[in-house]
Amino acid sequence: MKKVLIVDDSMYMRTLISDALTKAGYEIVAQAANGEAAIDMALEHKPDLITLDNILPDMIGTDILRVLKQDEKLVSKIVMISAVGQESVIQEGMELGAANYIVKPFTAESLVATINKVFE
Repeated sequence: MKKVLIVDDSMYMRTLISDALTKAGYEIVAQAANGEAAIDMALEHKPDLITLDNILPDMIGTDILRVLKQDEKLVSKIVMISAVGQESVIQEGMELGAANYIVKPFTAESLVATINKVFE
């Protein structure tokens, strides 16, 4: 079972993502509402996947992505999820090593399909 860390400052979004991925057979190992907690939890739990919101209260997702990608022992796949759908922001996330980028709003089905594809 693939382990997942969910990073989003919205409790509603964390619940939505958690419910969809749990139903699809993923194990949610932790949830973070800000960047600092996200980095700590990623390094502690070493999840297979991190869903990463791009706009958090203390950091932006691309900065978190930069930090996480510096740790060679952390091999988590990272899927960015954001309401910011600008091509330049998506491109930056992908260039920094995100496996995919989902623009809010999204359906539970499209979320699961995108994440399943990351592991194919």
